[in-house]
Amino acid sequence: MLAVRWYLRYGLSYRDVEELLYERGIEVDHVTIYRWVQRFTPLLIDAARPRRHAVSNRWFVDETYFKIAGTWRYVYRAVDQHGQVIDVFVSKRRNIPAARAFFKTTLLANDEPVEVVTDLAQALETVIEEQLPKAFHNTGQYANNRVECDHGRLKSRLRPMRGLKTDRTASIVISGHAFIQNLRRGHYELGTDATNQHLKITAAFAELVDLI
Repeated sequence: MLAVRWYLRYGLSYRDVEELLYERGIEVDHVTIYRWVQRFTPLLIDAARPRRHAVSNRWFVDETYFKIAGTWRYVYRAVDQHGQVIDVFVSKRRNIPAARAFFKTTLLANDEPVEVVTDLAQALETVIEEQLPKAFHNTGQYANNRVECDHGRLKSRLRPMRGLKTDRTASIVISGHAFIQNLRRGHYELGTDATNQHLKITAAFAELVDLI
């Protein structure tokens, strides 16, 4: 759990985590750390789900891009008005089927929003009309700055990583980043007994260990 927490929380590569553990007398290969992250991150997210705060009814939706094994991929992301990352979705394409898949999975886990804020992307407009006909679709200039600025936090985290070779790997790591980001922002009833704000994530992970 320590290795997984370090990798998800800080701008570290798997080899960085391997070196930090070695300094503490723990010899673990970076490939093993990669397998731990892939194995335990989804379990941590699932275990924490009942403690997660409900998202607000105003969503900010946008997509960003990055490379997996030298090939461009797109990440659809939604955050609410309080900065909670609602969901993420990795796609090979930026089109209507991808936007439709993102909203489908997101709406399975969350109530329909009253307002959805996006840019002028035609794919998003089409899918919102299909799946959220009652929601107000706001495409005003600068209205979507909240999620666009939030993309920078994800990209800065992905920069030192060298292990994003498949869509599945990327999806798990990006979901883990969103999970940690929400933990830090107080969107879970976890780590609330921590005596110091800097120990909140440590305390949250200690609670989750018992659940997985």
